[in-house]
Amino acid sequence: MSYDAVPGATPQPLPTAESPKGESTLPATASETTPDNPWPLQLLSRKLKTHIERAPAAWIEGQVIELNRRGGSAFVTLRDTDAEISLPASLWSNVLDRQKVPLERGSRVVALVKPEFWLKTGRLNMSIKDIRPVGLGDLLARIERLRQALAAEGLFSDSRKKRLPLLPHRIGLITGRDSDAKKDVLRNAALRWPAVEFAIREVAVQGVTAVTQILAALRELDGDPHVDVIVIARGGGALEDLLPFSNEELVRAVSAAATPVVSAIGHEADHPILDDVADLRASTPTDAAKRIVPDVAEELARVRQAREQLHRSVGRLVDRETDRLHALRSRPVLASPEGMVTAREEDVERLRKHAHTAVSAAVVRALDQVHHLRAQIRALSPQKTLDRGYAVVQVTGADGVGHDVVRNPDQAPDGTELTLRLAEGRLSAVSSGTSGHPSKKQQNED
Repeated sequence: MSYDAVPGATPQPLPTAESPKGESTLPATASETTPDNPWPLQLLSRKLKTHIERAPAAWIEGQVIELNRRGGSAFVTLRDTDAEISLPASLWSNVLDRQKVPLERGSRVVALVKPEFWLKTGRLNMSIKDIRPVGLGDLLARIERLRQALAAEGLFSDSRKKRLPLLPHRIGLITGRDSDAKKDVLRNAALRWPAVEFAIREVAVQGVTAVTQILAALRELDGDPHVDVIVIARGGGALEDLLPFSNEELVRAVSAAATPVVSAIGHEADHPILDDVADLRASTPTDAAKRIVPDVAEELARVRQAREQLHRSVGRLVDRETDRLHALRSRPVLASPEGMVTAREEDVERLRKHAHTAVSAAVVRALDQVHHLRAQIRALSPQKTLDRGYAVVQVTGADGVGHDVVRNPDQAPDGTELTLRLAEGRLSAVSSGTSGHPSKKQQNED
């Protein structure tokens, strides 16, 4: 470690350029400097040191890729766990000596880092005040906290999961370069469905570049309209090796993908967060191949079975309809269709005769009644009375025709011309006056 500033030394005052009146002529801010009125280098360096050392210390996580001890100090280089970004830093050897397990290259750590500016050399140094290894338990706890947070957001909900196509035309495969997982998926998928097509993206499946490469491959395949399903496959490994598949950025990208995603990471016991957010979780890459494409032999057997069922169903339908036709043809109405017409003809004839007889009887009865009524009318006719010798006496009018019927002698005084209507013809007479009224006995006799 370089020592540009001695601890406890009195800071040197910032240089100033004073005017004859004692006022500073240096620009107050960097934006006010000009070629004619620049800042002294030490002024810029001191201002940078003041500004940088105001920054608070921060805990960061990374992987140790370099570690060198030099007397009482040590130098390490930390690299981000998910990106190709590294950071050199320095620390006192006693900080390393406090570790129960010595740090080694490749160790995953969290460190409390404070930026420092070395005034004399103008160098920025990251000073590690404390450093702690990240154990397996810490990683598991961190993954579990992230899992619970994402579950609370609903990213694992069944309603968000998309159904896989029955027979994908093209499968996107994201896997390691020339890995066993790739071979397992391709071999088992081809055995089940020889015509299957793959769009393969070989990426790093562990290490600092894994997340970046997997994300790029996922976005590329998700944007391909010919890809029906995406498989992310990797063989088994240690927890640290599978950490990229629990990365929050990758998990959210899988959740947002429009294409169904299948997770086939490790073995049955391995359970990264990717398994929870994927539309389908396969226990192994081999299991993924079996679940994304159907077995051609099984499908052909199902087709044969379906054809046989269809043939039997059609045969039963034809037999049933044939029996119905035979039953219909055997009915009397179809065996002898003219019989129905003959029966109706006989009914019509019978009803016609019955109607004729009824009408004839009614006419005869009515005719007899007419004859009877006519006889009664004739018996009561005035003509019949005249035929028995009676006459109707009427007063002869000026026209020589009888009008008023004489019922009382007073209606025909002496000299009244009368007309007598007989049974046959008429007579004229003249009244000779009243000869007296007949008795009641004579009236009754008359």
